Amino acid sequence: MERRGVIRIGAGLTAGGAIIVGTAAASAENQPPAQAEQDTLNARELAGRIKDIYEAESERAGGTWQAEITVLDGDDPPIPAVDADSGSVQTAASMNKLAIALGVLDKVDRGEAALDDRITLDQDIILGGSGLYFHQAAFGDELTVANILVALLLVSDNTAVRLCGLVCPPAEINQTLEAKGFTDTRVIPSEDNPDRMWLGDTTAHELNDLLHRLALGELLSETGTGAMLGILRGLSGYHDGFRRNMSSAQRSRIAMKYGADGPDRNEAGVVYTADGAPAVVYAFTTQTEGHEDDYGATHPAVEAKAAMGRQIIDALDRTELAAPPAAGIDLQDPDGQ
Repeated sequence: MERRGVIRIGAGLTAGGAIIVGTAAASAENQPPAQAEQDTLNARELAGRIKDIYEAESERAGGTWQAEITVLDGDDPPIPAVDADSGSVQTAASMNKLAIALGVLDKVDRGEAALDDRITLDQDIILGGSGLYFHQAAFGDELTVANILVALLLVSDNTAVRLCGLVCPPAEINQTLEAKGFTDTRVIPSEDNPDRMWLGDTTAHELNDLLHRLALGELLSETGTGAMLGILRGLSGYHDGFRRNMSSAQRSRIAMKYGADGPDRNEAGVVYTADGAPAVVYAFTTQTEGHEDDYGATHPAVEAKAAMGRQIIDALDRTELAAPPAAGIDLQDPDGQ
C-alpha cells in the first residue's frame, strides 16, 4: 500500500482520522466507577492507579509494549507510575518529528533562524503518505518556518520533514539532541542529500524525558516552548488514541504526538490539570503483529491507549497535586494555539 511504502522510509502516519470508539475503550468508559475510585487521590495513589490501568489495558490489547508514565508533584522528582522496558530502542516513526521540531526551535533560540523565515514549497520536495501539502493541486507557496512546524506536528506532514531539513539539517538536529542529553533519539541523515533524513529511533524513556522537560520550560526559550506545546495541544490534531474518548476541553489539556510504521504504534504526551499545570507524562512505543495495515482507531494498541486516556484523566481530576507551574501554555485558549 502506498502509505506504508512512504512510512517505511522514515515518515509517520497522518495525524487525522475518524473518531471511532473501539471495543476496549468503550468497555472501560462504560463501566461504573467503584466507590473507592470516587475518593480523592494523592500523587502516589494516582501513580498506583495509572499502573493498574496500564497493566489491564495493555494486557487486553496484546502485542509488545515499552512504556514510561510519570506523575509530577511540585518540585519533587517525578513519581514513576509505569516503567516497562522504557530504555529499549525502537523505531520512532513520526515521534521523531518532536526531535526535528526541537532542533529547529533551538536554532531559532540561538538566533540562527527565525520563525518568519520563508521557504518555497517546490513540487520536487513533496512527500506523500501523511499530512496536507501533497494534497495541493499546485505548488510554489512561500511558507514560514512557523507554518512548517504546524504542519510537522499537528498533522504529521512528511513533506514538512524535508522542509525542516532545509532549516536545520539532520546532522545539526542530532548535535542538538546530543547536547540536550538524549543518547538514543536520533534521525538518520540521507546518504544522498545532507538536508534530508529518515526518522530513525527513540525510546519511551527519552520521549517521556523530552516532553517532561519541554513542559517545564527546560529545553527551549519561552517563545519556543509556547510554540511547540501550543501546536501539540491543537484540537485539529490526532484523536484516535489517548484523547479519543474526551471532550474538546479535556483534549486541549493534552499535548501529544503520535507515530506509526508497520507494526509500530507510538504515542507520547503531557496531561495537564484543569488549572493548567503539567501533571502526567506518558510515552508508549508498541509493536503488534498482524495489524500492520490498520492505521485507524480499531488497532488494538490504539484502542488500549484510548481506554487508558479516559481513565487516567478521570483519575487525575480526583487528585490533589502540588503540580509544577506550566510553561508555554494557556488553557483559557480552547484551541491550544
